Amino acid sequence: MKSARTEYLRPAAAGDVPALLALRAEAEEWLRTKGTDQWSDPETGERAISKWRASIDEGRAWVVIGERGEVLATVSRGPVDRDFWTDADRPESALYLYKLIVAREASGRQLGTRIIDWMSRLAALEGRDWVRIDTWRTNTGLHAYYERLGFQHVRTESPAHRRSGWLAQRRAGELAMPDNLLPVGHRDSAAVLEVPHQRADAGAKDDLTSGNGTAP
Repeated sequence: MKSARTEYLRPAAAGDVPALLALRAEAEEWLRTKGTDQWSDPETGERAISKWRASIDEGRAWVVIGERGEVLATVSRGPVDRDFWTDADRPESALYLYKLIVAREASGRQLGTRIIDWMSRLAALEGRDWVRIDTWRTNTGLHAYYERLGFQHVRTESPAHRRSGWLAQRRAGELAMPDNLLPVGHRDSAAVLEVPHQRADAGAKDDLTSGNGTAP
């Protein structure tokens, strides 16, 4: 009999930064092999990493830990990005998902799907209607991945100073893998921990956005 996997979610800590940077570097290399220009601008990457450190300090970044204590994936939530979402979108109605990265060694475990399901549960618990993402405009493979998970394309925005802008959303509470939910906190806990509520920071931007093609 195959033993159950023991991955679990916990808040990211300062000590996780080297592992997170390694995830980012691995994702950059993998994306290059897939023919996408996502994260190809070093200046964009440095700015995004700085914001990533801030998200850890603010308690908005999470990691998935494997059975050997290794970091297998990361995800963050963040404030609405006003380069993309407007008042007409009712920004307060959504949880905004950023920086979803899965290690290549964990490919095939559906960690990306399970992380998104966890975010979906959080959104529903907070009384929100949607989980929203913005992704690199040219990464069509990533768009298809999210659409397979139930995200609906809202529109594409193309501000000159941003390369992200493919906008999509999925109903809060929808689960793609309801029988394989990630435990939170430690291996033996299935509880959903309280997470800081979405900050109403209208000016926040983040170029290290929702996915990078490494989640499947």
